[in-house]
Amino acid sequence: MRPVYLSHPASLEHDTGVHPERAARIAAIEAELARHEWFGMEREEAPRVASETLTAVHPARYVRGIEELCLAGGGAIDSDTVVVEASYEAALRAAGGAVRLVDLLCGGEAPSGFSALRPPGHHAEPARAMGFCLFDNVAVAARHALDAHGLERVLVLDWDVHHGNGTNAAFHASPHVLFVSLHEWPLYPGTGPASDVGSGEGLGYTVNLPVAAGAGDAVYRSLLAHVVAPLARAYAPQLVLLSAGFDAHRDDPLADVELTEDGFAALAGTVRRVAAELEAPVGAVLEGGYDLRALAASTAATLRVLTARDPPPADEVPVSAEARAAAARLAVRWPALAAV
Repeated sequence: MRPVYLSHPASLEHDTGVHPERAARIAAIEAELARHEWFGMEREEAPRVASETLTAVHPARYVRGIEELCLAGGGAIDSDTVVVEASYEAALRAAGGAVRLVDLLCGGEAPSGFSALRPPGHHAEPARAMGFCLFDNVAVAARHALDAHGLERVLVLDWDVHHGNGTNAAFHASPHVLFVSLHEWPLYPGTGPASDVGSGEGLGYTVNLPVAAGAGDAVYRSLLAHVVAPLARAYAPQLVLLSAGFDAHRDDPLADVELTEDGFAALAGTVRRVAAELEAPVGAVLEGGYDLRALAASTAATLRVLTARDPPPADEVPVSAEARAAAARLAVRWPALAAV
């Protein structure tokens, strides 16, 4: 088994013009990965997502609306989100890549992988495109893991600097997906306060970990080590999916968080160690990241860890004030955090 890298030329045809979320992002990532001989990943073209798989998250009427807009030549959906005729095919492949990744992971054909397609997805709500996103790729993939593979527990960890409001909405009332988001607060889209913990049967299974501008590697590493890792052990997911945005990098133009490439590698290391303990495969789905150099370097740093034969050894991570406060807040529903 080799880790898998999923892509498709359609990602390059989604022409957003002069825009932060542009085709050059994919080119930058792939040029950097080629320098590292793709970390030994098997490269595969992403298929189109099946209609019934997509409509398990997005209503058919919404999907038809996106298709019709693109076929009519495209246009602006909102001030941030634009489509052209080729965007629908790109979006089908972006969702399809995430779903194919789940199939390979759950079928035991790959130990880990990365779906590197655009448009990104985590802002797309079930019936609303926004924030550069048309379909919520990671949500569609997680839903597919439950429906097609019979999984009962999926962890979606979103470390994009912007809150994944679409994924949050898709699983707000479900205990079958533990959605954990680390994001700068306040920042677009204005959702994801710490008080949002899910609803109904999903109460407690939405975990929002907002951080302040200026937070860097130490804060993020502490939240992963002392909050996310104990949560994962308590939840025992059968699959771990990363909404892997790299716009929390200190050089990114759209946010004010200060992560470095080494910070992303450390986060990936924590995920790998916990997933190995739980015998759960790990897949990453590309989200944001808009400084091309930082995006490429951070992706490579993350994939170096995710594709390695063994997870890196643990090191001592001090408990930050942010981690201590989050653990105290969440311990009401997650007693495993009471000891932090």
